[in-house]
Amino acid sequence: MKKLDGRKLSHKTREEIRIRAVKQVEAGESPEKIIQGLGFHRSCIYEWLARYREGGEAAHRTKPLSGCPPKLTGSPMRKLYQIITEKNPLQLKFPFALWTCAMIREVIQKEFQVRWSAVSVGRLLKKLGMSPQRPWRRAYQQDPERVERWKAEEYPEIARRAKTEGAVIYFGEEASVRSDHHSGTPGGPMGQTPIVKATGARFSLNLISAITAKGEMRFMMIDGRLTADKFIDFLKRLIYNARHPMFLIVDGPPVHRSVKVSKFVESLQGKLRWFFLPPYSPELNPDELVWNHLKNHR
Repeated sequence: MKKLDGRKLSHKTREEIRIRAVKQVEAGESPEKIIQGLGFHRSCIYEWLARYREGGEAAHRTKPLSGCPPKLTGSPMRKLYQIITEKNPLQLKFPFALWTCAMIREVIQKEFQVRWSAVSVGRLLKKLGMSPQRPWRRAYQQDPERVERWKAEEYPEIARRAKTEGAVIYFGEEASVRSDHHSGTPGGPMGQTPIVKATGARFSLNLISAITAKGEMRFMMIDGRLTADKFIDFLKRLIYNARHPMFLIVDGPPVHRSVKVSKFVESLQGKLRWFFLPPYSPELNPDELVWNHLKNHR
């Protein structure tokens, strides 16, 4: 029979197995048969019997695991959590506005006179329900109330109108990719930085696209910068042979709001309607994720 690895059992389970086994032996059962039936090594039963006869049932009770007592508990832990979640590091005269393990280590040493390594601080943050995260960038010019109004009122109304009119909602955005752009971080031996062969003649490629909530995407490459005429050309291609009206949601740079583009949209007599996102709010545009993926992973 395959031997059982007792280390994989819980402390409580092992405790019950030991006590029951020695009691069966004391009642007249064969030690060899009992330990064989349990799947443990035969020497275990004799060790258990010796401990039982010396200290009784209590000798087989699970003892609490020893270890260093926690350096921060209760009130200090709550205070640290409040400092991290409610205060900006700049308020505590740190040189950077986002928390790092090194900063928190300094806070712990200053507030609680406890010295911890950066690794220990990382474990503590995990215990507090925190993890390292890449921050979202937001323009300070953004109007949070305007953004909330868009999410709670304006976009739901656009979605309702699209459903009523049988229209498809697209989100549009432009992007530019340079020939010397590098995405991703490759692995390699320490001290041997990978070399990427590329042309020394730098150039860029401009693109414009529109994407639906279901992932249907249409795009066009642009020679040079985006102008009203090139944007109109993209709109013509977007609506070409379209079987349903289109709602296009874009941000508000001058080329999108130009008189020439506005007149073209009006001339379509409802075949294409367009709407503008709140200023400085790229996180509301799913088409931004397309170009982010292209630049960072492709």
